[in-house]
Amino acid sequence: MVRTIVLAVTLLSFLAVPVIANEAAPTFRLGMIGLDTSHVIAFTKLINDPAKGYHCKVVAGYPGGSPDIPSSANRVGKYTEQLRDEFGLEIVDSIEELCEKVDGILLESVDGRPHLEQVKPVLAAKKPVFIDKPMAGNLADVIEIFRLAKESGVPCWSSSSLRYGPSIAGMVSDPKIGEVRGCDVFSPCSIEPHHPDLYWYGVHGVEILFTIMGPGCESVQRLQTDGYEFVVGKWKDGRIGTYRGLKSGKKDYGAMVFGTKGIARSGGYEGYGHLVDEIVTFFKTSEVPIPAAETIEIFAFMTAADVSKAKGGKPVTLASVIEKAEKKNARR
Repeated sequence: MVRTIVLAVTLLSFLAVPVIANEAAPTFRLGMIGLDTSHVIAFTKLINDPAKGYHCKVVAGYPGGSPDIPSSANRVGKYTEQLRDEFGLEIVDSIEELCEKVDGILLESVDGRPHLEQVKPVLAAKKPVFIDKPMAGNLADVIEIFRLAKESGVPCWSSSSLRYGPSIAGMVSDPKIGEVRGCDVFSPCSIEPHHPDLYWYGVHGVEILFTIMGPGCESVQRLQTDGYEFVVGKWKDGRIGTYRGLKSGKKDYGAMVFGTKGIARSGGYEGYGHLVDEIVTFFKTSEVPIPAAETIEIFAFMTAADVSKAKGGKPVTLASVIEKAEKKNARR
């Protein structure tokens, strides 16, 4: 009889304790700056899909927009309405107001030029931030953004979605290729006159190149025609990597990879999903997946390519363009 009473009391005590082990994780609220790119729709669909189990949700946005870039001015209104009406985003009037409502920021403005000024209130509010391509409109701004982020203690990074496609990322550790000794990359390369030539779309192909080759490029040479861009990079260990920008003919993404054991063709574009996985992980952990130095090197590569073009295809070191950008920042 006593044992029965004890068991009954124990059961009642258990039922009285709230069970929290199976409670859903709190939702990480995200805000978007710049609603003028198709990425804002694609990313929101993925992040806000309950089936993904991300426990993240895009909840608010600041439209932004650039009147002197048609692909921005002509789309910002449509995408803003779609995000508000279809996905229920709250549309706010300032970046400061946006930061008050969210836990992290996706800086999506298609125009890289305003990114530095747009990210400053984000860093002041101590919100972790992912900056979509191009990270900025010039190399000095890229370096300054990373400096301010480090000074503020705020996690910050940028990447193309092409970095995370398994058929591209997998080339680095493919046993049939062995150690990567060289790489020839190609991608579409439309040019926008307010940005360095490769920043606008060539950045996707250049990111593939650095994903497979890794950092360590010392100098570049560039050749340009009406239909193509061609940039040769020399790495400090003697390896050579090239980027071919496709402005005419068939356009696609990919690479030929040359290794110690074999030569193989990578796959191409595999959607935004793998990048979004990395973005969500970043917001949950505050761990930056790509070192700032590597992203700076990517933009130095593209900047040096412009300088090489201006010099008739002569070699230009990445160190020289980084030094010039740092001097510009010192005069701010």
